[in-house]
Amino acid sequence: MAIGALDAASAYGRALKTTAPSFGTADDASSPVAGNGSSFGSMIESMVGDAATALHTAESESAKQVAGKGDLIDVVTAIGAAETALDTVVSVRDRVVSAYSEIMRMQI
Repeated sequence: MAIGALDAASAYGRALKTTAPSFGTADDASSPVAGNGSSFGSMIESMVGDAATALHTAESESAKQVAGKGDLIDVVTAIGAAETALDTVVSVRDRVVSAYSEIMRMQI
């Protein structure tokens, strides 16, 4: 399954909206523009952590359903959330790799 540039851009936009308070203006000392760079790293760390949590929740809900103690709607909801989180992380990763490849092809 190939992820298009539009999918990656929209996923990055959604991720940016969820962590928008950590991105400031160029005058802000915590801004990546100001040279700190920790905001982008913390955004990626947060996204990966959220995806891992969603995957763990989906796995535990599935195990409950198999044991006969869970609700099918909870399983479907948890799997949908995990899929969305994983797709977002993969889209952002693909976009970063694409940007890196473009930078490496630039003439010096």
